[in-house]
Amino acid sequence: MSVDDCFMGMSNTKTYILAGSNSAIAKETAIQLRSQNHRVIEISRSVPESENQFQIEKYELGSFPKIEEKINGLVYFPGTINLKSFGQLSMQDFLQDFSIHVLGAVAFVKSYINQIEKDGKSSVVFISSVAGSVGMPFHSSVSVSKAALEGLTKSLAAELAPHIRVNAIAPSLVNTPLGERFINSPEKLSAIEKRNPLRKVGAPIDIANMINFLLSDQANWITGQVIGVDGGMNHIKL
Repeated sequence: MSVDDCFMGMSNTKTYILAGSNSAIAKETAIQLRSQNHRVIEISRSVPESENQFQIEKYELGSFPKIEEKINGLVYFPGTINLKSFGQLSMQDFLQDFSIHVLGAVAFVKSYINQIEKDGKSSVVFISSVAGSVGMPFHSSVSVSKAALEGLTKSLAAELAPHIRVNAIAPSLVNTPLGERFINSPEKLSAIEKRNPLRKVGAPIDIANMINFLLSDQANWITGQVIGVDGGMNHIKL
């Protein structure tokens, strides 16, 4: 019996595709989904480690592997934290960040939109940032990209309703390899924690928990939302 046959034999099993699956948050998400007997197909620029992982060079249309089976959900993780003053940011910086955050997400959804089950239970989840709606210094390029991604979230949610739900999660700083340089000393960590209303930096599991919820049937009346998982950074000032 093949792996596919085993999954098909589980009536509650769903199939999800994670792009940027080598990130810490994506790995935690995959662990949670597999613990519920769901099938997880992973796509990243890293060397694949199993038959359910695919390697691509760029997150662009034509690069994503062809997958014939029906899909129940998509999650797009690729991102950057390119913090520089506006004067130091080049046009190439803006183009590169926009390409990864926004155009990659567009290409990802376009690649699999015809495979997504149109049953009212399927879900697309994007990863935005608190910088998409809160003005912060040195975040110009990230803010432009994430604000555009949030616009895409709402537009797609309207267009794909009522068949497919589309939401985004907007974290503050999370303790991952991508954000490690901002908290890699006790002084840096303390400064970041003091700026957060809950006085802590997020963990990958905090974001994965929300992703798992948004993919699940428990969130079947939620679409077009940008949900802050950020310790209150988006709405609270102490």
